[in-house]
Amino acid sequence: MKDRPSGRKPLLVTVLVFPGVRLLDVTGPIEVFSSANDFGGRYRVRMVSPDGADVVTQAGTGLSVELSAAQVQDVSDVLVVPGGPEWPSLIKDDVLLDTVRALDARSRRTASICTGAFLLAAAGLLDGRTATTHWRFADQLALRYPRVTVEADALFVRDGHIMTSAGVSSGIDLALALVEEHLGADVARAVAKDMVVFMQRPGGQSQFSVRTRTPRARQEMLRRVLDAVAEDPSAPHTLATMARRAGVSPRHMTRLFHDEMTTTPARYVERIRMEAAQAMLEGGEDPMATVARRTGFGSPESLRRAFTRSLGITPGTYRARFRTTDATGTADDGAPVA
Repeated sequence: MKDRPSGRKPLLVTVLVFPGVRLLDVTGPIEVFSSANDFGGRYRVRMVSPDGADVVTQAGTGLSVELSAAQVQDVSDVLVVPGGPEWPSLIKDDVLLDTVRALDARSRRTASICTGAFLLAAAGLLDGRTATTHWRFADQLALRYPRVTVEADALFVRDGHIMTSAGVSSGIDLALALVEEHLGADVARAVAKDMVVFMQRPGGQSQFSVRTRTPRARQEMLRRVLDAVAEDPSAPHTLATMARRAGVSPRHMTRLFHDEMTTTPARYVERIRMEAAQAMLEGGEDPMATVARRTGFGSPESLRRAFTRSLGITPGTYRARFRTTDATGTADDGAPVA
């Protein structure tokens, strides 16, 4: 990361806007920084455009611009680069790309929202870095810019002084992470509560639920089984019980999972239970024994083994990382936070 802000003067956030920019890419982060000022923060947010002209967003809403990019002479603590649905034409706009490069050179932290990652990549700022964008466009980002390592399933990614985020709502997650970076976890937590959003979904958390990531089953009987697992992860979803629910033999049930879901029944059930456990750890303070029981793992030790196997961290560490993006100390299951 570039030099950290001193903290003795307002933290300057520069938001680059352009015709056709997605409105929530702009307003989501701005709302986070504005709310932080109610809890002791000192952010000053300004909008700039390449030529200094006001712009109309993709939603038809007008945005008032403070100055042109060429008039920016001071150093921003954060540069926000939003995206827009017309990104294929935006990445060919040399004036816009020159503006991105110039503003990045005068910023301590550069953060893209959604398809704003394409602007950073087209400007050469993501070369040799890891980044993310909206899941619909992740493959295109990787294909167009082979020097960028794309994490298609992350909510936001930090690499050096650059942060990239996924879909529009993940821009709020990214902004909360920046508030924590500048002002600490307590302020970020207060902002999240004020906005009625999660403190922070961890940057590496998946953009999708298990059910939305898996193919739609062709067989109605298999869909009933999948729905039953998702609705009550704590139930005894053994191969035999799932086969009985579907009215087929255990062998046939295994074949259905293999052919339609490209996994085994046991692995699918564990993925659903993992997702349920993650949600409980993110949103509450239940003891590990309660989390394990309600999500079907049975015991804290089984829960711990599943987390270590799937995520490489303990449940307590996961909970701590959800509370703060840069957690340190000891997790509530006794494991040191990595």
